[in-house]
Amino acid sequence: MINADGVSVPAPCEWDGRALFAGNVADYKPFNFVDGEGVRCSLYVSGCPFRCPNCYNKAAQSFRYGRPYTTELEERILANVAQPYVAGLSLLGGEPMLATPILLPLLRRFRERFGAGEAATRDVWVWTGYTYEQLLADTPDKRELLDLVDVLVDGPFIQRLYHHDLAFRGSANQRIIDLRASRVHADLQCSGVQYAAEPVLWRGGEY
Repeated sequence: MINADGVSVPAPCEWDGRALFAGNVADYKPFNFVDGEGVRCSLYVSGCPFRCPNCYNKAAQSFRYGRPYTTELEERILANVAQPYVAGLSLLGGEPMLATPILLPLLRRFRERFGAGEAATRDVWVWTGYTYEQLLADTPDKRELLDLVDVLVDGPFIQRLYHHDLAFRGSANQRIIDLRASRVHADLQCSGVQYAAEPVLWRGGEY
């Protein structure tokens, strides 16, 4: 379905990156200051069916765009993130939630090396066209990726809500969500990571 803003909106579980993703990345930019807080290493994956009008990275909407993700690139990313002045890893696109075939193995290694939760020495930011609520009701690989992320910038880019003063996001509908704070402890009847129905905004929404 295409909504009134021209954005494709999937039904729950309609888009499955395990079938759609072609293994390509659009770009890798180490040591930048724009994709989240602090010095970041940014990986841009290829493929995005949201197709937001006036997308800033339209070429990367194609799953065939760019070059294949390689073991050598993964090693380079982890080595770059290990530099003492780097705050963390940023994942953009394209649509990272549809790139789970490469991002899940990368983030598992990332967590092994740099820790998780309050003990983490580096953080992970992800930009997605999905909303937090959509991801909680979607395919299990997306949920697993969500569990490995610290900060989520959610929702599609909407041109009419664009403002140049918005930090780390393109349009006012997008939220910067503190996933660490949005996770709640499961009771003994539950397994896996549980999330609050209402997400906690990063820095209380002061952005």
